[in-house]
Amino acid sequence: MSYQDNDLIIRPITNDDLSRLWELIYKEDSPEWKKWDAPYYEHNSISYEEFLCQKDDYVDNERRWAIEVNGLVIGTVGYYWEHKPSLWLEMGIVIYDPHYWNGGYGKKVIKLWINHLFHTLPLVRVGYTTWSGNMRMIKVGEGLGMKEEARLRKVRYYNGKYYDSVRMGLLREEWENNHIFHEEV
Repeated sequence: MSYQDNDLIIRPITNDDLSRLWELIYKEDSPEWKKWDAPYYEHNSISYEEFLCQKDDYVDNERRWAIEVNGLVIGTVGYYWEHKPSLWLEMGIVIYDPHYWNGGYGKKVIKLWINHLFHTLPLVRVGYTTWSGNMRMIKVGEGLGMKEEARLRKVRYYNGKYYDSVRMGLLREEWENNHIFHEEV
């Protein structure tokens, strides 16, 4: 199973993707993408061998897929259960390769992923949490009809400054009522 929007594909991760993902995620101590993806959490490089010990978290995992553009893996999209008994999940996306930032790929990926989640899981809501320092993620959510559901003020400390934690969410009926976004892809 995969989904496509022109040159963009989201699909399950395979063994063939592991080398590229390690290079994007763990090869460097301070990769550029980490400045935007929860930079207040520590990130450390690890060896490829250490990364391979985590391969089950990646390969054929229904909760984490590859983002590919023109045959090149550029990031991942996924979800985790905030509270599985009530079907409350949070999703996330990271486009690790900065060459693909500001090109509309994030919005396309999240649109495809929301469609996938609503078509394959009995959810009533999807959402994600970001921080006020990442205005691109807030704008992507707003552009897809998400609402700001919560803002915890000054709880994320980064580079000597406090930022807000921002939770964005969307209900199934809101998605389905907006025919532009829920069309089959």
